[in-house]
Amino acid sequence: MVLLPARRALLAAGRRWLPRHYAPAAARPSSGEPESEGPGRDTALLRHLLLKLRATGPVTVAEYMREALTNPAQGYYTRRGGIGESGDFITSPEITQVFGELIGIWFVSEWIATGKPKAFQLVELGPGRGTLTDDMLRVFNQLASLLSKCDVSIHLVEVSPKLGEIQARQLTGGKVQSNSEDNSAYMTGVSKTGIPISWYRDIRDVPPGYSFYLAHEFFDALPIHKFQRTEKGWREVLVDIDPQVPDQLRFVLSPSHTPASEIFIQPEETRDHVEVCPEAGVIIQRLASRIEEDGGAALVADYGHDGTKTDTFRGFRDHKLHDVLTAPGTADLTADVDFSYLRKMAQGRTATLGPIKQREFLKNMGIDVRLQVLLQNSHDTATQKQLLHSYDMLMNPEKMGDCFNFFALLPHQRLVHPDKKHKQESKSPLPPVAGFSELLMK
Repeated sequence: MVLLPARRALLAAGRRWLPRHYAPAAARPSSGEPESEGPGRDTALLRHLLLKLRATGPVTVAEYMREALTNPAQGYYTRRGGIGESGDFITSPEITQVFGELIGIWFVSEWIATGKPKAFQLVELGPGRGTLTDDMLRVFNQLASLLSKCDVSIHLVEVSPKLGEIQARQLTGGKVQSNSEDNSAYMTGVSKTGIPISWYRDIRDVPPGYSFYLAHEFFDALPIHKFQRTEKGWREVLVDIDPQVPDQLRFVLSPSHTPASEIFIQPEETRDHVEVCPEAGVIIQRLASRIEEDGGAALVADYGHDGTKTDTFRGFRDHKLHDVLTAPGTADLTADVDFSYLRKMAQGRTATLGPIKQREFLKNMGIDVRLQVLLQNSHDTATQKQLLHSYDMLMNPEKMGDCFNFFALLPHQRLVHPDKKHKQESKSPLPPVAGFSELLMK
């Protein structure tokens, strides 16, 4: 087994930009407190991993991430999931309501552009504390007259019992019903505005039908495989016990090719270090298949790149960078999304748009107009200052403006007329896709 000497290099990219932990002063009040961390929790998952490594040998980074984030007893998301001011990182919806409002408008815009179907499902993957869904529900309520003849339902895909409880309190006031295991939805309820909400553990459990899918900071937390180019060819980065410090972990390189390196490294690859997220590819395939069959659209918002970056694996705890191999289960682990890989995994079933920078998407969606309305309606100096600060957090290229990207999956007929071979003059032009082109404000 080859020791990977530059362990700290695996965090180098993360030191340059910190998109998951902006100043708590910019955050909206968070609901619920994260569980307190004690040494027992730190050692419990680490002890489990040490026993596993002694029995089986080194594991892939993907397997390590899966244990650290979703271990049923001690995983970060299953037990804690520290989003918000008092947690480990802050997301865009926690900063200002404007973000969620504009996302809600995007889905309504696409619903209108596709002929106002009689029903649509809004499906969010990894809804966090439910803040984004709550903001979108408020938009739907404000547009109740427009949506009056449409049957809207909310479907949340959430594996964390802790976060599911927080979402239920946020969206329904805690008035939910737990369902039997043979029911595809493990929990159901009704929003404060009367819209039915269902919770699922897997996207495959969500009923088919015309649906809009949202994945905001979802794909970045899925397990990745890491690969390093060497003189002997591609080798996979693995996690092993440090023989010098038996109760600590270290990165090593596989002595030869692994099944993952044979499958996921493309012959034309020019980078020396590559991260691949197979689970993201599987989910994109499922979304593309559903959209192809039933219609709708998917909107992905995350930090990432278009097949250019190398080492982005990093951890966050208490709004600070955290060594990914220290105290597993107590910190959020994340890696940048490779949008070129998502585009490839759509396999032509749908059209794709993006990625484009968050500041460009939000500007196209009319965030400047919305900000001016809120400022004019606010007569409190502190509130106005908060609005401007939140706007800066979302739009400043040095903060979230350029770190985050938007990417969409759409039916082919949404961008090109099915009968494009016929004379185009006979067809009315297709409406532009909001966010990816400038939205005309009326």
